Amino acid sequence: MSQRELLKIENLDVCFHADSPAAKSAVSEFNLEIFPGETLALIGESGCGKSTLALAILRLIELPGQITRGKIFYRGENLLTAAEKRLRQIRWKEIALIFQEPASALNPLRRVGGQVTEALYLHLGLNASAAKQRTLQLFESVNLFEAGRCFQAYPHELSAGMRQRVMIAMAMACRPKLIIADEPTTALDANTQQEVLDCLLRQKEEMGLSMLFISHDLALVTSFADRLAIMDHGRIVEAGTTAEILAEPQHAQTRRLLAAAQRFNNVFDHAQLQILN
Repeated sequence: MSQRELLKIENLDVCFHADSPAAKSAVSEFNLEIFPGETLALIGESGCGKSTLALAILRLIELPGQITRGKIFYRGENLLTAAEKRLRQIRWKEIALIFQEPASALNPLRRVGGQVTEALYLHLGLNASAAKQRTLQLFESVNLFEAGRCFQAYPHELSAGMRQRVMIAMAMACRPKLIIADEPTTALDANTQQEVLDCLLRQKEEMGLSMLFISHDLALVTSFADRLAIMDHGRIVEAGTTAEILAEPQHAQTRRLLAAAQRFNNVFDHAQLQILN
């Protein structure tokens, strides 16, 4: 493996009910590379295995799911053979995951500030005062301007957009090398979606991170992704620079996604004209 890659996935298979006659493959013969500092967008329709892949990278697949084959190298180290103690060191500190649904990812019974400071205690060894100060700074950096109030709030007391900003702050807390953003704006309205996306991209650039941005929306990612990987039925069917794929899509699934994005843009442009008129 070239030392240039930050993350490399080779021939990964993830099955559900792997030992059953009704076994279903969610990810199959999956290959992907992510390089330092780049944003790679993984695009595919709902149900194609994108979120399963995100969990597999950090070995968070739970039964009846099972990784049945493949290798996942992070900076040359195979995560699939690493000890659980080593994985706990890598999660959040080296690779952080922003979940699609922050309401389910955040513990509803704990104040959000404490959930962020916990990562700082565990991975950076900060004391309570330093961890709180760092968390307040993170909240302000992701445009949670009432940082003190947010620190004391429970998840249900914050809006969906604010909860997602908390998740971004939590992901950035330990300055990881790689962020996996799994449909981070899907459940938000259009204005909040753009605000959260801008916030995430700004944090990524300021920290010089790599990002795997997972989405079903090709139109959303074309303005910021360096490369695109198109996923269909658990496999990568096409990959290349954003400019290359937009100019000459090779696979039928890529062309379908582009056509869907174009239809959406046409509807959106028509709606804007109706409002202006």
